[in-house]
Amino acid sequence: MSSFNRRFLLALPLALAACGFTPVYAPGGTGAALRGKVTIVAPKSEEGYLILRNVEERLGRAQANVYRLTLTPVLERQGQAITEAGEITRFSIIGRASYELRLTSDDSLLASGTVQDFAGYSATGSTVETLAAESDALDRLMGSLADRVTARIYTLADLPG
Repeated sequence: MSSFNRRFLLALPLALAACGFTPVYAPGGTGAALRGKVTIVAPKSEEGYLILRNVEERLGRAQANVYRLTLTPVLERQGQAITEAGEITRFSIIGRASYELRLTSDDSLLASGTVQDFAGYSATGSTVETLAAESDALDRLMGSLADRVTARIYTLADLPG
């Protein structure tokens, strides 16, 4: 017999509301306020395209130019596993993305910061397998950085505009 108590599930929304929790995508939430209103600017590079694409998936493509989000990703590759012969068999890509969210009408800064994460990949297969693994790791890393940037932006309480 299960000791699961359904009353806990019924009380959870009330407890979350009491602590000031508000859903991001609820009517009037930050997610709804930003959806389709953010023009994203990123460098013209592979990592710039990937982070732009990932942030657009989360915020929607700009229908109105209310906010401007500038993203600057910087990557560093490091060898992680080295054999006795000196061959690197595992790499990490460390990524940082600086961001600035500005109100387009008066160019006032609403939020800025830097997020960081990493992704690893193996280099033990053929050249094609290694290149595919590196490309996949870069895509995962840019997705993770996009998640971190949008999470920071969603924490903004009262957005003008």
